[in-house]
Amino acid sequence: MTPAIPVNWAGFATAEPVLARTVEARFGAYTHHVLATLRKDGSPRTTGLEVRFVGGELWLGMMADSLKALDLRRDPRFTLQANPGDGTGMGGGDVRVSGRAAEVDSPEAKAGYAKEVEPPEPFHLFRTELTEVVRTHVDDAYLVVEVWQPGKPLRTLRRT
Repeated sequence: MTPAIPVNWAGFATAEPVLARTVEARFGAYTHHVLATLRKDGSPRTTGLEVRFVGGELWLGMMADSLKALDLRRDPRFTLQANPGDGTGMGGGDVRVSGRAAEVDSPEAKAGYAKEVEPPEPFHLFRTELTEVVRTHVDDAYLVVEVWQPGKPLRTLRRT
């Protein structure tokens, strides 16, 4: 079986609009989130990151020559975990987005992003290609895990 082709945020939002709104709201609840990348030796690196949803894309912007940017240039795979906050609310549940990050060098794209976000100059900008979106939350007496992957129906798992 051929693996599904990753999609951008707009493609995910079209496929699963309710889950996309929930995930976007979770990321919008806090400014800083946790990005996992792979170091040169293959071990994981986790770092804080601000994310933005602009023009149907989930963007990862970061300081020039930051280690996470260098990681993504070398190996584009990433996982982005939404900030859980202080742990008392978790409205919308726990969400995680995985995929590949494609660096964008286009001056027009970077200018459009900078107009919305005002990042420090210079900066790296990566557009995300999603391979999985996961939401975990509690519903009554169940732990509910929703898993979306491109080209597949949304899977919902419930545990007591």
